[in-house]
Amino acid sequence: MPTIDAPARKQIALVAHDHRKAALLAWAGRHRAQLARHTLFATGTTGRLLAENLALAVHCLESGPLGGDQQIGARIAEGTVDCLIFFWDPLEAQPHDPDIRALLRLAAVWNIPVACNEATADFLMSSPMMDSSYLRDIPDFSSYRQRPA
Repeated sequence: MPTIDAPARKQIALVAHDHRKAALLAWAGRHRAQLARHTLFATGTTGRLLAENLALAVHCLESGPLGGDQQIGARIAEGTVDCLIFFWDPLEAQPHDPDIRALLRLAAVWNIPVACNEATADFLMSSPMMDSSYLRDIPDFSSYRQRPA
């Protein structure tokens, strides 16, 4: 099976819906020192809040509804995002729900770790694999790619 080497310095995508931004910000504050050792990407407002409140270097993409979720999804498909931390709001309908589902689907397709809540994000950050190189298996899609259109 093919692999991708996720180096010790991970590329982590951070996303939070409006009602979960405060929770992600508080969580990131508790993990600030560790997050600062990695390359961070975030959608619009989430990235700005992380940069302004925690003085973290964050590559800010578009807001989720304006394509930020899709930008992160593209990076996952390219193999340039190693981990997704996505504090989504399970109780609130989102106007860009298809984009959210596509993002989560791509994370599953490309076998990257995903945390959708604080407890899982804590588990990911406490894993020794977060700060060391990790060979991540990626599915072999050659037969899928060779199918007739």
